[in-house]
Amino acid sequence: MDKVIRIRKLTKDIPKEAKLLCETMLTELENANRPVLEAVKCSLDNSIYNPKVGYLTPGDKKVRTELNVSSVQKMARVIFMLERLLVNLESGSVNTKRELYYIAKGVIRGDRDLKPLDFADQDESDSIIDFIGDMLEVYREELNCFANDRGGQTYSQHLVVTETLPDGDRAVVDLSTLGTTPFQPKNKPQALTLKAKKKIDFCLVVESEGTAGTLVANGMTRRHNCIVMGAQGVPSNGVRGWCKLIQEQLKVPMFFFGDLDAYTIQNIYRTLKAGSAASLIRNSDFSAPEVHFLGVLPEDVKRWDLPFYNVNDRDPVEARSLKKAKDALGNDPFFQDKKNRRLSAILEWLIKNKIRCEQQSYFSVNPRDPQQVEKIILEKINKGLYI
Repeated sequence: MDKVIRIRKLTKDIPKEAKLLCETMLTELENANRPVLEAVKCSLDNSIYNPKVGYLTPGDKKVRTELNVSSVQKMARVIFMLERLLVNLESGSVNTKRELYYIAKGVIRGDRDLKPLDFADQDESDSIIDFIGDMLEVYREELNCFANDRGGQTYSQHLVVTETLPDGDRAVVDLSTLGTTPFQPKNKPQALTLKAKKKIDFCLVVESEGTAGTLVANGMTRRHNCIVMGAQGVPSNGVRGWCKLIQEQLKVPMFFFGDLDAYTIQNIYRTLKAGSAASLIRNSDFSAPEVHFLGVLPEDVKRWDLPFYNVNDRDPVEARSLKKAKDALGNDPFFQDKKNRRLSAILEWLIKNKIRCEQQSYFSVNPRDPQQVEKIILEKINKGLYI
């Protein structure tokens, strides 16, 4: 029997839930009981992958914090930071985690009674913010806490984006009017509405932002009705949410063009397609389950005689990447699912052959033809040479 898939509610009254939480804690204290805070455990051992859903969802495990001598500081910090976040929600202000760290230090510095709550470094305050999100089962963006926008630079001659602004006004951006300037998606893409001026045939997500820019500069988006996006490594929330939006609103085939190595398959592509264990409550809106892996594929190396690197398992970084790949095959529910058997086979192939082949290696096929990589990409799409 399949495990129950837990998916969060789409909307929550955060101030109301926060007030109820605090009232419950106060009642427990007044009754001489120990208050308890519970949060979804966002880790691989609490991750469920169901191909019908398409992304990692949380199981039933919880992180449980009961008031005692060792936990009193954490619980007090949770309430303290929750108040800071509620102030932002009430005023409509937003902050990054870094800014909240310094805001907290400023408030604490002005009140000596709060000194025991001070954060030694940002990691300590970040973990409290994450705990609050997992406890309330809300996105960090719903708490008006935003990460820096990174990656997702998007080019198209046929895509129009309408953004609903906080005051209700709308901003319309026609990507064809931006010239060589890409559109940069936000970390809360749910405020965006997409429209295609004419049928878009596919969306290409390129691991390297530089290579995405090269394809566009060489005319790919002018010759083809497509969207080209630079992911810039491990996809940020903005990239993941943006890809999800494109899939849901435009219904266009999406392909990921990246390196052939364990890190790309496990950390970059898996995160884009199915989300991450650290973001279990967010994956429903921040993953693109229908994205295909276009390459580099193992068979591409031989077919196009692509140059590659030998992986030195004596190198600490490369050895760690191989170890994580082995761990993923044994413990990651995404790679253990039979639907993703071909991806697991690539990890097994990489572990056995110990090579790494970069997406830029396609430029070696016919170095005199600036459109050669584009031609290979189109050939792979048209012939179904992808996973």
